[in-house]
Amino acid sequence: MDQFSSHPLYRKHNIDSAMSSLWEFYKKKFVSLFIISLVMSLVMQYASTFVNIKEIQTATDPMIMLGMLKDYIKPILIILLVNLLFTTILQYYIIYSPLNSEDNVLVTLFKSLKYYIPYLIIMVLLALAGVVAIVLGILALVIGVFFSILYLMTLYLFILPIMMVEGANIGNTISRTITLVHRNFWSNIGWVAVFIIILIVVSVIFSGIVLLPFTGNFVKTIMNPEDATNLVDMTTNPLFIILSAVVGALTLPLMPIFACILYFNGKAGEEQGQSITTSNPENEKVRVEDLYAKPYSDDHPENPENKG
Repeated sequence: MDQFSSHPLYRKHNIDSAMSSLWEFYKKKFVSLFIISLVMSLVMQYASTFVNIKEIQTATDPMIMLGMLKDYIKPILIILLVNLLFTTILQYYIIYSPLNSEDNVLVTLFKSLKYYIPYLIIMVLLALAGVVAIVLGILALVIGVFFSILYLMTLYLFILPIMMVEGANIGNTISRTITLVHRNFWSNIGWVAVFIIILIVVSVIFSGIVLLPFTGNFVKTIMNPEDATNLVDMTTNPLFIILSAVVGALTLPLMPIFACILYFNGKAGEEQGQSITTSNPENEKVRVEDLYAKPYSDDHPENPENKG
């Protein structure tokens, strides 16, 4: 048993205990998780303002639109890289902060950096695999696409916890991810589906709250789609950016916490299987004849044939 067995999320879960553990951990670590997530949300919201969606939206010529997108490749890549960095930091904090209370946010920041490059490489490989999976899913119509996305999401959730607990080895991380995802395949897929549905519902509710101060612009855009530029202007409003960042900070920690639950559930189940095998080694396997009472010897006093 390693140090992670004392982690509050480490146990063999069912769907009820998984959601309960997620909520308890979220409440206990809320302040620090919220601060990290708020910084992340503010940076991402600010970075997204460098991509002029309004300019792209007003372009009518497809070639001009492609040219604009080409100009924005660099800022989009920077946004993605920064997002992966923050994800790494947040995941490291969730895994290690309960095990070492001396690890503050700065310590977590520096220690998590060694996982960033391997994580980035694996994400590139996952993206390539994702393109193939989605194309195959399209061939299997809409259900195939949804299943491909769900499967990729399940793989994605296992990557960082495995890397941070078992070492930043790219080959081992890929191998262990596939092994743990497929060990309880339908259970993992089902849990991820339930979690995504819950996350979507929560995000929609919070997004509605954010839009309350801008209800007039939003309704006007719905009634008159030609005024869609007003909606773009709304997203660059400082108040909207701040409110969106706060809402994002409330929901961002949920996915890495759930990723830990998925991984620790698989790891705990794996160790339980190993302990059962150890307690019943090969030379002590239960044989069919052991399930039945052995016959008494002829001179045994309890032999029924010697009675009467």
